[in-house]
Amino acid sequence: MAPGGHATSGSLNGKPAGCGERRVWRPTTRDDVSVAAAVAGHAGAVEVDSALAQMIGVDVGGTFTDVVVFDEGVVQGKKVPTSPDQADGVADAVSGGSEDLFLHGTTAATNALLEERGARVALVTDAGFEDVIEIARQDRPSLYDSFADRPRPLVSRDHRFGFSGDPDDLASALAAADPEVVAISLIDSYMDPDTEAELDRRLSSRLSLPVLRSSIVSPEFREFERASTTVLSAYLTPSVASYLRSLDARLPMERRLVMTSSGGLLPFAQGPGSAGRLALSGPAGGAVAAAAVGRYHGHETVLSFDMGGTSTDVCRISGGSLAVGSGHSVGGRFNRVPAVPIRTIGAGGGSIGWLDPGGALRVGPRSAGAEPGPAAYGQGGTQPTVTDANIVAGHIPADLSLGGTVSLDPSLAREAVAGLGEAMGLGVEAAAAGMLEVVDSHMEHALRSVSVEEGADPREAVLVAFGGAGGLHATRLARRLGMTTVLIPPLSGVFSALGLLLATPRSDIARTVMADEGEGDTREMASDLETEVTHTYRGTFSTEPTHTHTTADVRYVGQSHELEVPLESGWTGLQAAFEDSHLQRFGFIRAGEPIELVNLRSVATGEAPMTWADLPHVGEDRTAVGRDGIWRRETLPPGFGLEGPAVIIETNSAVLLEEGDRLSVLEDRTLEITL
Repeated sequence: MAPGGHATSGSLNGKPAGCGERRVWRPTTRDDVSVAAAVAGHAGAVEVDSALAQMIGVDVGGTFTDVVVFDEGVVQGKKVPTSPDQADGVADAVSGGSEDLFLHGTTAATNALLEERGARVALVTDAGFEDVIEIARQDRPSLYDSFADRPRPLVSRDHRFGFSGDPDDLASALAAADPEVVAISLIDSYMDPDTEAELDRRLSSRLSLPVLRSSIVSPEFREFERASTTVLSAYLTPSVASYLRSLDARLPMERRLVMTSSGGLLPFAQGPGSAGRLALSGPAGGAVAAAAVGRYHGHETVLSFDMGGTSTDVCRISGGSLAVGSGHSVGGRFNRVPAVPIRTIGAGGGSIGWLDPGGALRVGPRSAGAEPGPAAYGQGGTQPTVTDANIVAGHIPADLSLGGTVSLDPSLAREAVAGLGEAMGLGVEAAAAGMLEVVDSHMEHALRSVSVEEGADPREAVLVAFGGAGGLHATRLARRLGMTTVLIPPLSGVFSALGLLLATPRSDIARTVMADEGEGDTREMASDLETEVTHTYRGTFSTEPTHTHTTADVRYVGQSHELEVPLESGWTGLQAAFEDSHLQRFGFIRAGEPIELVNLRSVATGEAPMTWADLPHVGEDRTAVGRDGIWRRETLPPGFGLEGPAVIIETNSAVLLEEGDRLSVLEDRTLEITL
């Protein structure tokens, strides 16, 4: 148990002072219903404005499913073990509720991709280009490892068809191959989508199969990236459709939205047609919430650190808002869709410690998951996990009950870690310390990859830590990076689910323009795209967007890569924005060199269900409850101060203060830790 700490003395209320009426976005019209009973097992309930719609956010992780409910002026959070059948688990987690709005972060698409249990796909492309999807960019996954291979293509060679002009012959060949989904990716479709559209019409009438067109899924140049994204989306379409239909049938809420990789919300009905956009659905919610809490407290640059039971997700947030990139990889497969730039590693509370053939200590990526879970859960697990190591180290109190349901058995944790220690010739405490050092090193590297390796100084940022295990490792990681401030927000154990309530409905459109510097008016180029994205948003959400903006992919003439920058007025402003970004990312500019505008990207967003300012500011006097260095977070009032070493516990997570760490409880009950 940690030694004692030293204490010192010390509304979703809807509208910040001076602001007018807030408009809560609704994708369909329906009278608000009164929720008869709150979701059972809640923790950390706080007051909010009951005038806002009832809503529930559910984020499914590898070990736990996080639930946040807003009902009748109260926000509540809880954790439940993740079920092997996600739809069953989510339905059970929200049983008894009748909230007006259901918001969901899911790993259904990610799991189907990583486990390779997607659909049987046929790819149609131009004759002679059937192998583009396998040739790719010839990048090697590990430059000096001749045994490292790229993952196999999601469409086999005998299911790739070259189209040479006869749709009837093509339809017959496809019928013989018996695919479940057809992906069309013609080489020039980003310039001329008509051929794909006609081919789609002819094949659909003959085959009665879902057909996805690259000119809709990813209408940008570069044939490999367009084909890869279209095939990936086709591969995921049946499993995502099945999951969302299954969940849809179990939910009492009439308004149901799913988080996309961009951090925006999309109606359930649109999910199957945008399956590739759900690959980062789960992690995006945490990044949205981290940006909100950082912005609320005046921090322009934030490193988001989400450590759960199976993995850790990190992300850098600059300028107070969440950047959204135009592509990412999942399981080594490229997916060119709008996505929050999240780096995920296999390091979480359930990550297993083991020895490699050379006798070196490793931690992760294998995880104990929800079943059997860490040894301390007493559910049959025998392998040592990071959670077990934290218990042995005294960072997690023995009487903590995770999620209010999972009791810990320290003797089982010690037994599991002792077995690993014996294999290394170390005692149980030394083995636990070694596991924590290894996993901290993995997470430090991930944080450096989204900061230092991208030209950003982590010392200028604050670390926003959350997830069930985030608070236990946050201050050590901040010290490793030279950071001085850590924020642990309210409901940190279910923070990604809370982020769903803070996300905006969103539509994205991109187009390739290929304009040389000075060629045309940049705003005129963007106007048609902004009109189109507004029309798309209106058709999706049955309301007008509250905000639209356009960015540009720009490069020096002759470069093979672009940087996405705000679309400034005129070419001079665009060049200045590009060179600022180029200098930060690469450390140099090529003064006087001409630039070219490659792609335009327009985004339309609506009103989020709530903002961070809507969350309650608890100001009433309370008596802090602590004993032997263990403090209960819900009893710590704003203004309360504490110096480590100490442990702050709540139902869904814990926070470790090391020697010299100074904690202050802010007015919104965020814990601010200065190092």
